[in-house]
Amino acid sequence: MKQNKKPLYRKVNTRARGVPHKFGNDFKHTRSKKKETTGQVRGSMRGKTQRGLDYTPLFQFLISKVGKNWDEVHQEAVSRLDKPDPIFWVVALNQKDKKDFVRVGESTYFSGLYVDHSNTLQLTNPGLKAKNMIPFCECCTHTLNGKVFGTE
Repeated sequence: MKQNKKPLYRKVNTRARGVPHKFGNDFKHTRSKKKETTGQVRGSMRGKTQRGLDYTPLFQFLISKVGKNWDEVHQEAVSRLDKPDPIFWVVALNQKDKKDFVRVGESTYFSGLYVDHSNTLQLTNPGLKAKNMIPFCECCTHTLNGKVFGTE
């Protein structure tokens, strides 16, 4: 019997005022201009950027699975996602791609993860704590793995 688990992403309200839309309004600058090159094919009006998804539950899920078999963790994560790409924003499969922390939003950070030689999910820097982090600006609330830092 298969259990339906909650997805590891959530939809964010993108119709509210002040919600930033990265890479938006590109097409309005190009659609009416005459091009010198002939045979240019116009693209569709729909962009390829998918807005309004927050992968914070995925990153918290991955951090909670540190020390587990990577194949099992990856299989469960992919089954609960819309696409597998966000997994590799935080998890490095190669030694050269390892990072202590990853910035996933304007002021949101998560610990970097990697897969070791025994196919186990590990933290890149287990000693990294929110109290050791320094914010780059005073105006924002910065978080590491959901814990606020820099508000002393």
